[in-house]
Amino acid sequence: MPSRRSFAVCCALLVSMAQMAPLIPAQTQAPASERPTLSRYLDQTSGMTADEAVAYALTHNGELEAARKEIDAARAMVKQARLRANPMLEVEGTRQIPPGKDNRIMAGVTLPLELGGRVPARIAVAEREVEVREREVANRERLLAAEVRMKFGEALAAALKLSFTDQLVEANQQSFNLIGARVTEGATPPLEQNMALVELNRLKSMRERAEGKVEVALLELRNLIGMPPEQPLRLRGDFDHLIDQLPLLADETIRALHDRPDVQAFRANENLAAARIEQARAEGRWDARVTAGYERMNSSFPVFGVNQQGGLQPVQDVFHFLKLGVSIDLPVRNKNQGAIEAAVAESEAAKSRREFAELTVRREVAAAYAQYVQAVKAEEIFRVGARDAAKANLDVVRQTYELGSKTLLDYIAEQRRFIESENDFIDAQLAVYNARVEIQRATASPELIK
Repeated sequence: MPSRRSFAVCCALLVSMAQMAPLIPAQTQAPASERPTLSRYLDQTSGMTADEAVAYALTHNGELEAARKEIDAARAMVKQARLRANPMLEVEGTRQIPPGKDNRIMAGVTLPLELGGRVPARIAVAEREVEVREREVANRERLLAAEVRMKFGEALAAALKLSFTDQLVEANQQSFNLIGARVTEGATPPLEQNMALVELNRLKSMRERAEGKVEVALLELRNLIGMPPEQPLRLRGDFDHLIDQLPLLADETIRALHDRPDVQAFRANENLAAARIEQARAEGRWDARVTAGYERMNSSFPVFGVNQQGGLQPVQDVFHFLKLGVSIDLPVRNKNQGAIEAAVAESEAAKSRREFAELTVRREVAAAYAQYVQAVKAEEIFRVGARDAAKANLDVVRQTYELGSKTLLDYIAEQRRFIESENDFIDAQLAVYNARVEIQRATASPELIK
């Protein structure tokens, strides 16, 4: 027999159901065929796997595509750095004022020689900048792949929770129908039907929230991989098959220090800083320019002279000159000292960043492994000590309820504990999966980008 407290709770639930009566029938009478099915989100035959999502993102992500364009721009600057300085053409003319017959025309070409290793230093800087851009794009690919895999896991977990909730709704719908038949026969009081109705509608409400989380997670995944929001997307896979064997920590740490694109980018920045030091030194050395020109001068005097025939003629003649010269820049006062000191300081800063990045890599790899170990332990505890036990407890309470030893409230309370346990187990599976992805991200594993 139920206690007085249980009876009071049942009465309160009955009053609440009476107040909600106008809203409940439309909820409970909706056929299952009108509800969206789980096949909209999961397809274990033709759905998108995590590897396929990563491959799609690496091809269609807009930010990544823009970063690759920056590599093209840097390569174009290498082409520009290889080009020699253009010659300069100078044309000059003079004429006598007030108007007279004297005039002069000059044309000259100046060719910068770019001595002192200026051109090789400039090319080296441009090539190092390309290397930096390439390493930065590779690092973006690594981070994007990890983010896509985690978002894929989040969407998969939400879909699994939705599937579990659908099963609960279906089971509680059958229980509600059975209780309704027993109420019609007079074998069960109407209060139990109302209590079952409350729990059924609560599960339906929980299902709608679960479906909303799946929709949002899939929209975020579409945006991340560069897929239009209206394009259909269904997932394929499960957490057990997505997690592979864990490599050794020491081996992965060494490989991460060597292969991680962000560490390689810091090394490339260090090389770039060294190239800029050499460029600054080259700019401080002597340089020269070669000049070649032609001058035509028409000159006269306001007197007359005698020509070969003995006649008078104005004193006037046209003169032609060829000009050759060399201009030399002498680095006496300005040897580019400030630029050299700045480049050296930037090189030291790049070295410090690279050393700190290597230290960070060691910490990230160790933390990822520690997180994975604890997540696996937590999942195993749920799998062995909580999940199966919760299901067994629910079966026992359901059987005792059917035999009359337990109340419906006892069954509902145990079912809620089972729901919480099952959702926590899915979260534990997701935690293991995310920890595994974090190891792949921290170590730049080849498995991360396929």
